[in-house]
Amino acid sequence: MSANPPTSLGAIPPVPPGDPSSRGARGVVAAPRQYGRPAAQHPGDRRRRGDELLSIGAVLAFLRDDFPEVTISKIRFLEAEGLVEPQRTPSGYRKFSPADVERLAYVLRMQRDHYLPLRVIREHLDAIERGEAPPALPAPETRPGPMEEVDRELGTHSGSPAGVRLGRAELLAAAEAGERELTEWEAYGLVAPGPDGGYDGEALQVARLVAELGRYGLEPRHLRAMKAAADREVALVDQVVAPLRRHRNPQTRAHAETTARDLATLSVRLHAAMVQAGMRTRL
Repeated sequence: MSANPPTSLGAIPPVPPGDPSSRGARGVVAAPRQYGRPAAQHPGDRRRRGDELLSIGAVLAFLRDDFPEVTISKIRFLEAEGLVEPQRTPSGYRKFSPADVERLAYVLRMQRDHYLPLRVIREHLDAIERGEAPPALPAPETRPGPMEEVDRELGTHSGSPAGVRLGRAELLAAAEAGERELTEWEAYGLVAPGPDGGYDGEALQVARLVAELGRYGLEPRHLRAMKAAADREVALVDQVVAPLRRHRNPQTRAHAETTARDLATLSVRLHAAMVQAGMRTRL
């Protein structure tokens, strides 16, 4: 599917009415929007008017009509990433123009409906600012279920090179996160550097997943239960393989590592299967 060319400098092209990305959070086809031009207003709806500048709280209230998962932290993160540049009052408060709000809506819509990373969305916005047509959007795809996602992640991880070490700046770039986000992840024990201050492949994988969950409004404090559950699973696996590690036979001790890896894989797949079964009863 190709994006329509912009009608004016800085205008985000409207999404075709038949495209899934034109649907709001409630599944109703919304009127096409353009960056820099407010959407049609409903009677009694408290929407922005003209060149009115909005506080971050007002922007949050407006965006939540279509993006219930958005948070103030998410808006601040997108600002830190340079995707929106609100004005500042002498006291330092953010003030967003209608164009800023439409720009935020575009970013959130591309993330939600097309799963585009911020890097690609930034390329779209840069092209639009230059008066060019943004790159074509990817065709809609069927999202895999939890089990398929887990199998894919485990397969990808098993094929990754061992000993990968990333510096802090490299991890931030790879996870498309800001310094404040990483600091918060570390404070909650979700990501931790090694003794040398670097990060391995597992830390990068966790960072990407935490950042992805953040798109849906899940903050690090919400993920403490997942971290606690993972720690309990690790303790259970260690309980099983501990006798093997203490065995006198070198081959038995070597078998402990293979057993631990197999148990961890089964544990992750069991967790995904339980989540999938639980979601099926609610959808």
